[in-house]
Amino acid sequence: MHRTAAEGHRVLIIAPYGRDAESVSALLTSNGYDARICDTFVEVAASLDAHAGVVLLTEEAFACDLLPLETALAAQSAWSDIPFVLLTGRRAGRERSNEAIRQRLPANATNVVLIERPLSTESLLSTIVSAMRARQRQFVMRDQLAELDTQRTRLKTLLENLPIGVAFLDARGASVLTNPAFMRFSKSGKSPAFDVYAERHWQAQDEDGTPLSRDKFPRACALKGEHVTGIAIRYTGLDSGPVWTRVSSVPLLNDDGSVAGAISVVVDIDEQKRAQEKLAHAAEVLESQVAARTIELQNALSDLRNETAERSKAEAALRQSQKMEAVGQLTGGIAHDFNNMLTGIIGAIDLMKRRIASNRYDDLDRFMEAASTSAQRAAGLTSRLLAFSRRQLLDSKPNDINALIKSLSDLLHRAVNENVSVAIETRDGIPAALVDANQLESAILNLAINARDAMPQGGKLTVETSAVDLDEAYCEAHPGIASGPYVVIAVSDTGVGMTPELIEKAFDPFFTTKPLGRGTGLGLSMVYGFARQSNGQARIHSAPGQGTSVKIYLPAAEQGAIQPADHVQSSPQGAGQAVLLVEDDPSVRLLIGEVLSELGYRAIEASDANAAIKVLESSQAIDMMISDVGLPGMNGRQLAEVVREYHATVPILFVTGYAENAAIRADFLGTNMAVISKPFQFEELAAKIGEMLSHPARPDHGLARSL
Repeated sequence: MHRTAAEGHRVLIIAPYGRDAESVSALLTSNGYDARICDTFVEVAASLDAHAGVVLLTEEAFACDLLPLETALAAQSAWSDIPFVLLTGRRAGRERSNEAIRQRLPANATNVVLIERPLSTESLLSTIVSAMRARQRQFVMRDQLAELDTQRTRLKTLLENLPIGVAFLDARGASVLTNPAFMRFSKSGKSPAFDVYAERHWQAQDEDGTPLSRDKFPRACALKGEHVTGIAIRYTGLDSGPVWTRVSSVPLLNDDGSVAGAISVVVDIDEQKRAQEKLAHAAEVLESQVAARTIELQNALSDLRNETAERSKAEAALRQSQKMEAVGQLTGGIAHDFNNMLTGIIGAIDLMKRRIASNRYDDLDRFMEAASTSAQRAAGLTSRLLAFSRRQLLDSKPNDINALIKSLSDLLHRAVNENVSVAIETRDGIPAALVDANQLESAILNLAINARDAMPQGGKLTVETSAVDLDEAYCEAHPGIASGPYVVIAVSDTGVGMTPELIEKAFDPFFTTKPLGRGTGLGLSMVYGFARQSNGQARIHSAPGQGTSVKIYLPAAEQGAIQPADHVQSSPQGAGQAVLLVEDDPSVRLLIGEVLSELGYRAIEASDANAAIKVLESSQAIDMMISDVGLPGMNGRQLAEVVREYHATVPILFVTGYAENAAIRADFLGTNMAVISKPFQFEELAAKIGEMLSHPARPDHGLARSL
């Protein structure tokens, strides 16, 4: 605001007639102005400081001595021209000339506004506002002039002390400003481009090797609007001898793009040039030495290549042998275990067939139990293989790890021998971990069994939890895990320990130090695969005779633990709901269809996605779809998107034994979808169907990401 500005905010009033001064002062003060009454021009002159913004006077003030005012105005800086607001009056019968009244002020009072009385308050205030703002603009101009003077002084100091020659040229090429360093190369200050004798002292070559003429000198090109940088020119006009210079010139342009002048810069690079020449000579000498040495190295390199080729062949043969050994170990281990399990299944089925054929039903339960046990063992082996390959189906949710560990106390005590004590140490404040609780329980029990076998003479098994925040430095030093907060579960024993060689192989599939028939060698590999698939890591810390500690790192969840849902105790019966069953395996399709029929559902079977789509196009009503994920052609998840186009709210249950892209449920399932892993108990399938049909969903307008 002009009335509260730091400078030029005061109104000086000189109105000696009656109470004019007091009236005007009161008016201005009530409108927020800083008003000061002066009785004489001596007081006005004394008050013409930085605060003075306007002088308001009446013509009656001309009776006072104006000399002090004239003297004060003469002492003003060139930028200063304080405004005067002169109030004149009219008297009946006499015309007054405004110019004549103006001339009664000193000649150096040039910024005068005349106002005739009587006048309105608005007119007076408007005039004061305009005059005061004009005065404050003068102070802005003063500051700008001072800044220009400062910059001019700095530029002058810079140019005078700059070791680089600088010249400012006008549009005709005449030097406007040069510094001493430039004058070293031009005694007259004239640009070489406009000096007829310059070609004798400024020696350079054009691109075609011809001597550079004056019209192609950098300064001449700049005045044509061209930017010329870094032209090496040899100057011979110095008494001390020729020197090498680097000359650059750029144009100065007007607002309309026309050339107003140019800036030319000359740098003495003689020492640099001579150093380059010495360096070039040294490089030639070095090049000849390198050439000789290169011949020697080429001969040695040829011998080394021959040796490396032979070594590469041997290493390739060794790697192939190791691969075949690993594949043989893998397939042999799987075949051995599956043969044992299939023997139990096939043998039990054959015996049941014989007993049924001879109408002997009394002990069929025993053989069915044997077949079921062998099948469950096969399912467990398959689960471990999928965990090792990181292709098992995970239902990762925020889980309370401390509560989960404590709930395993009884199982851990039963899993170890009587001479092994079990300690569970959970640390307070552990965040929830994003993990599949069932798979984590299985991993911990596997580690507990390994720890038990490592302590044949007894010892102590410790399961403890902690939280860590891994930074970038740790992750760079320990590859295979991303930075961030983690929950750590450590399963430690006081057993025999492991050598570094055993630790390197511990996570390999089917590697075991146990006697034949005592283990599959998939326990640790399953733990490792499960941890990696959960976006975590598994690490082994061990030494011979000092026991072993296996730590599972699991990513901490941003939210609290989710409470598990109540387990469904019974298989609900259907009421004739239509279930579209899509399964390419005839045996599996037959069994699931029979289960649906026994449960009271009406099964509509399809062997692939195309057959299922025909059912959808036939406008048959369906209440649910059960589909395998790995269908031929269009997979189950893609089929689900097609189903949503026909039935927006129908529940969809996926069954899968191996689904690479469905390995993490949260990234696979959409609204009102669920997944169940093969092999499964039919009670589990029935419970899942009943659960999904009993919770209808709203229309799903946004599916999860497709495969």
